[in-house]
Amino acid sequence: MKIGIVCYPTFGGSGVVATELGKALAMKGHQVHFITYSQPARLDFFNENLFYHEVYIPTYPLFQYPPYELALASKMVDIVQFEKLDVLHVHYAIPHASAAYMAKQILKTKGIQIPVITTLHGTDITLVGKDASFEPVVTFSINQSDGVTAVSESLRTETYDFFPITKDIAVIPNFINLDKFKRLQKEHFRMAISPNNEKLLVHTSNFREVKRVEDVISIFSKVRDRMPSKLLLVGDGPERPKMEKLCRELGICNDVRFLGKLEAVEEVLSIADLFLMPSEKESFGLAALEAMACEVPVISSDAGGIPELNINGVTGFVSPVGDVADMVKNALYVLDDANLPTFKANALARAHEFDVDKIVPQYEMFYRQNIEAQLAELPKV
Repeated sequence: MKIGIVCYPTFGGSGVVATELGKALAMKGHQVHFITYSQPARLDFFNENLFYHEVYIPTYPLFQYPPYELALASKMVDIVQFEKLDVLHVHYAIPHASAAYMAKQILKTKGIQIPVITTLHGTDITLVGKDASFEPVVTFSINQSDGVTAVSESLRTETYDFFPITKDIAVIPNFINLDKFKRLQKEHFRMAISPNNEKLLVHTSNFREVKRVEDVISIFSKVRDRMPSKLLLVGDGPERPKMEKLCRELGICNDVRFLGKLEAVEEVLSIADLFLMPSEKESFGLAALEAMACEVPVISSDAGGIPELNINGVTGFVSPVGDVADMVKNALYVLDDANLPTFKANALARAHEFDVDKIVPQYEMFYRQNIEAQLAELPKV
């Protein structure tokens, strides 16, 4: 198949999943064309089946805001025509689904029919999409898509609860490349961070309020009071200065490292004992899956789709959002040397259920079903 993928080219979850999906499809022999405003962050290797097409956004004094959606739709039209694509797969509803709808209508006038698949990732539904400024367009674009997928049952349910969606939404979960995310031998790194064999806790996020990084700091501070431990924080964002200030107030700065944005997150996860994800909203919990693939159990909230991934009492524990005391209790239980090996083994076993080789065929089947349905609608000659 010739597949067009539209996504945000950032380190955010939707962009990461879209890019890893495209790479996996290319490795299986499909021709994959990325269409976005800059090269996706993880599109970092050469494959003869991978192509990148930059969306150029013209600037004119007339426009206070560059018309990205129009430029994107025009680029999709161009690439579908020239490359003879079989399917367009857009990740994140805003503005990709509406731009794809516009492109599809333009292509129809040229005698070209192409199915559009929209994948919902989370905040395009749970946060941005609910805004009255966007809701009508989001609803229309989803309903006009030929196929719709969501990354968790929770997100599927929430979409139906908050939007008048008439389309069937298939659940295809996020996935992990176990060749990339696996526990590496990094004992020298661990010794540098934890010279006295302190337990290592890790959190990765974009440091926004919804991630509740303040809860991460609070959990760690209380765990540290009970056992020698260190905290590694990966990522950056608007809450970081506030978190640095909180660490100073709690007197724990010597045991907390802010590592900033890292591409090789698996190297940090490889030395970790526990992953903290107390998020207020989380459609799936891709960062937790990455940790589990590196044999790191998870202490999480019960937000969104996290409980579908983190099995309570098996791969870690799930607590109500904001229940720091319960998370501390559970963290201490997991970190006990008598329990930790079992939780680590369970986390890895769970991660294997989301292996890229098990999930990508679900997308391939979904593409084929929608391509065949599109062909069946064409007038018989």
